[in-house]
Amino acid sequence: MRYDQLLVRYGELTLKSGNRHTFVNKLKGNIKHALIPLIGYEVHANRDRMYIHLSDEIDVEEVIRRVSRVFGVHSVSPVMRVDKEIETVREAAVVVAQDVDEEGKTFKIDVKRSDKSYPMETFELQQVLGGAVLNGIDHLKVNVRQPDYRIQVEIRRDAAYLYSRVIKGAGGLPVGTGGKTLLMLSGGIDSPVAGIEVMKRGVTIEAIHFHSPPFTSDEAKQKVIDLTRIMAETAGEIKLHLVPFTDIQKTIHKVIPENMTMTSTRRMMLAIAEQVANQIGAQAIVNGENLGQVASQTLGSMHAINAVTSMPILRPLLTLDKDEIILKAKDIGTFETSIKPFEDCCTIFTPKNPKTNPKLEKVEKFESKYNFDTMIQEAIANTEVMTLTKEREAVQGFSELL
Repeated sequence: MRYDQLLVRYGELTLKSGNRHTFVNKLKGNIKHALIPLIGYEVHANRDRMYIHLSDEIDVEEVIRRVSRVFGVHSVSPVMRVDKEIETVREAAVVVAQDVDEEGKTFKIDVKRSDKSYPMETFELQQVLGGAVLNGIDHLKVNVRQPDYRIQVEIRRDAAYLYSRVIKGAGGLPVGTGGKTLLMLSGGIDSPVAGIEVMKRGVTIEAIHFHSPPFTSDEAKQKVIDLTRIMAETAGEIKLHLVPFTDIQKTIHKVIPENMTMTSTRRMMLAIAEQVANQIGAQAIVNGENLGQVASQTLGSMHAINAVTSMPILRPLLTLDKDEIILKAKDIGTFETSIKPFEDCCTIFTPKNPKTNPKLEKVEKFESKYNFDTMIQEAIANTEVMTLTKEREAVQGFSELL
């Protein structure tokens, strides 16, 4: 096999000081989880870098694809490790340069000689290895100022390491280092992107979804499960709380004026989400709201809806254009699932003329005419909880988590 290990660079983790080991250990665990069910690798981490040693049988490109999607990874390079004897390093440099198969491309040899006892100086090594590549590959030319490709050579105490590719990683911080949140997952385009955005900052998420059978279908429920699985590719696993919302939603449409039903619906969802968040130890609620996108996402609506909870609400997509959100959804792989034509409970009950600036006191007055608290507790008690990963799922009742 040409490359026997991957070099993983930390990026933002290098800014951490006293607690860097905590971030590195979490990243190491997340990478191992991302590589399930692949076999034939070992992960070794130190303060500044991580190396994934690869067997001859493993698919290097698949490992690169999976690792580069893990938050906390700045970049990845497939690396050839060889003995430091100069002839061996020369041969390895030519092999690495063979990855450049385009005519007219230029290269440069970059040498880092951390083993200062090595008998050849840095400039001499560059000349020798550059000459070997020129003699071995006819279509390559040298350009030391602005090369198309850089062949990196590191002379360390144990061996020589060579690589030419640097694959950009997901960046951010390892999931699990920034606390826990509860994501309100609707099944549309926005909320999965919001979940990924907070995970990129190291935050663990659990997701909550409200479904109203028979008004919402099994396909709509499955869509949300599929979206959670996609998000779990970078998180290891995500718990999904499926809340039965039919009775509450039907009652809202009986006792609340039509133009305020959307406001009350969001308030009841948020009230439930707050209680679930407290029970699972989440410190904030996340949603995919985008300022002014729909009637329930104006400042007036947000004010009336937020008043039902004292928990922080994180809105990572608040100021993005819809086109920007769609691009992010395509990049993380949720877009095609999100646009499947299975409606959630918000879209099927949308009023014709919803209030865009509902008055809180009026909303509270109408809601006070009915005891929603009992219905909220019943919905929470009957919530289904699924633990989802890309490969598997487990189902349990809500009470088992308490």
